[in-house]
Amino acid sequence: MTPGLSLRVSQHLALTPQLQQSIRLLQLSTLELSQEVGQMLDDNPFLELSQDEAPREEFGLAQADAPVQGDDYRAEEALYAGADSASKASVDVPNEAESSAGSDEPDWSGDGSSDLAPNDGEWGGEAPARNARGGEGDEADATDLAHGHESLTAYLHRQALALRLSEIDRAALRFLIESLNDDGYLEDALETLAAGLAGEDAAEQIEELVHRFTVALRLLQSLEPVGVGAAGLSECLSLQLKALLHDGPAAADPDTVQTALRICQQPLELLARRDVKRLVQACGDSEERIRAAMALIARLEPRPGRRFVEVERNIIVPDVIVRKAGRSQGQPQFSVQLNPEVMPRLRVHDVYAGALRGHKGEGGHQALQQRLQEARWFIKNIQQRFDTILRVSRAIVERQKNFFVHGELAMRPMVLREIADELGLHESTISRVTTAKYMATPIGTYELKYFFGSGLGTDTGGSASSTAVRALIKQFVAAENPAKPLSDSQLAEMLKEQGIECARRTVAKYREALKIAPANLRKAL
Repeated sequence: MTPGLSLRVSQHLALTPQLQQSIRLLQLSTLELSQEVGQMLDDNPFLELSQDEAPREEFGLAQADAPVQGDDYRAEEALYAGADSASKASVDVPNEAESSAGSDEPDWSGDGSSDLAPNDGEWGGEAPARNARGGEGDEADATDLAHGHESLTAYLHRQALALRLSEIDRAALRFLIESLNDDGYLEDALETLAAGLAGEDAAEQIEELVHRFTVALRLLQSLEPVGVGAAGLSECLSLQLKALLHDGPAAADPDTVQTALRICQQPLELLARRDVKRLVQACGDSEERIRAAMALIARLEPRPGRRFVEVERNIIVPDVIVRKAGRSQGQPQFSVQLNPEVMPRLRVHDVYAGALRGHKGEGGHQALQQRLQEARWFIKNIQQRFDTILRVSRAIVERQKNFFVHGELAMRPMVLREIADELGLHESTISRVTTAKYMATPIGTYELKYFFGSGLGTDTGGSASSTAVRALIKQFVAAENPAKPLSDSQLAEMLKEQGIECARRTVAKYREALKIAPANLRKAL
């Protein structure tokens, strides 16, 4: 075999740093973007927050109706299409400097010898404005409120400080408080707790500890929240009912409370199944009184420590705000604007950029020129991110206008492909835009992805949105007879009467998604 030369034509993807950053910024959530901006401000000396009080909606209103048509935008779309395509063939993705003939903008990886732009405003020097609170106000920040938390143990210890107790009783009460579970129950028996402290062979010490714990348990059960320190659900409900008796007739009817106490002494399975007939026989009360007592029990708290459990609190900050804008030709109109609170107001540092421009052509400034270029591209990519979010949001509102007027029942089926074709974007771009981005509307705050859903066939040949079908199922269940709840098959038949073809298994899936119990658990005996 002899060596030789040959020519071969091939295509490949070129992921430039600018496009990589654009893709990453597009898929970030609001909180993640805020962290990214803060990190960039710390790392890049050419980037700063603008303090000018410009109109907040200036960027959104000025650029909303003007789709981005630059070479870098088309290159990004080509990248989205190429990266998600199953085909091995791909396209070369040039950066802006490569695609614009005669452009003097340097590439990040260049040698830094190209001329700098005379005016940083040409680079979109300021991203959309954001209201800077500055920390001077007395209003509590939402993040601080979310993290403010007091545990059940700390709450009980704080109440115990107000009790006049001996050192031994205080120590016993403290031990019982520390032995509670997250729901506020004392799962272990007092004898078990005493044996764990004194040892199995110390009978006299165990007896003394049980006595101390008994006194401390009564003190514990007198604290707030009512029901804490109970051994089980029956005792927890009984403690709360006794507290209602102590509060007098103003809190609840004493006869109804007594009936509720008798119900709590029965097997809880009867109460869970709402078996009124057997409860009437067991308690010896009238059916009307039993039902009133069951309604009273339903208002009690089965887990006294529930509100003290620290759960993950996710703060949702909408990216887009939808408002009613009157009517036009009898049709309601809505205005769609970017939320100024989430839009960072960034610009290139004039002093540093001017100093670097004054030493243009001198050696040793390649690294600084690269950092300046990074700052400019970061601002430009943030502008493009918010412009794309606004364009997609306006297209969603236009297609789902009936939803904002009539609610979930008027939701129409819509897939990513429809918005992508309308805006000339790729489906993957729409997917990135609608993930972890939220829209505040007159009827609630929703993730952008909420407005997309599959469709079910109808008798007329059209399709109904899965969201609208779930809303119908919720209405059917809310209006059903509690003594004869609707089964999944009956719900499917009712949907068929509405002209919607929906299988029983699909109804069961939607019902479970709505957290609606099956018919046998919804039945009132």
